[in-house]
Amino acid sequence: MAISHCWREAIAEGIGTFILVFAGTGAVMANSISNGAVTHLGISFVFGAVVAALIYCLGHLSGAHFNPAVTLAFWASGVFPSKTVMPYILAQCLGAIAASTLLLLSLGNIAKLGATLPLNGNWLQSLILETVLTFILMLVILGSGLDRRAHIGFAGLAIGLTVGLEAACMGAITGASMNPVRSLAPALVGGNMQYQWVYWLAPISGAQFAVVVYRLLSNGFKDI
Repeated sequence: MAISHCWREAIAEGIGTFILVFAGTGAVMANSISNGAVTHLGISFVFGAVVAALIYCLGHLSGAHFNPAVTLAFWASGVFPSKTVMPYILAQCLGAIAASTLLLLSLGNIAKLGATLPLNGNWLQSLILETVLTFILMLVILGSGLDRRAHIGFAGLAIGLTVGLEAACMGAITGASMNPVRSLAPALVGGNMQYQWVYWLAPISGAQFAVVVYRLLSNGFKDI
């Protein structure tokens, strides 16, 4: 597939996703190495902070998706071209996998490379919770980042805080992925692909449901 029409944006997506996974899952691994010095709340803060920083850094270049569920949701909203969907998702996958590979080489196979797994193998619980978490996240993204009526300049803060809060709230149960490639990369590089379908189906479904809801709230996206 030719990506000449969006190669700069795709590179930005790949770099942003690399930084997100490197910092976020790296914090999980550092917490294990340091015997819990980072703490669960610290890990949650890292995820939220890096998302906020990346939105302000790269949002004007690529839209700052860094997440296939977000890319597909924007496409479903009608604000993102179909021809750019696959280049974005490919770049996100490659960036995430590169981050997990570098973490494996530099820190070793620690804490399953920060992989997300359902607590006690309860995949149904994680499926439900990850769907709800991503619904909330995508609703915030649409309301703060897409709708022109939102306060200008606060989208990164709102989205970053949402990621951090949701990670703090449900991270111990589901891993609070909300992002298929954030889960894919450590699982693939670490050789633990169990339950990956949960972390693809739930975020994509939750984000699509948010699109449906915001479409109703915004008069078919005509008001945004």
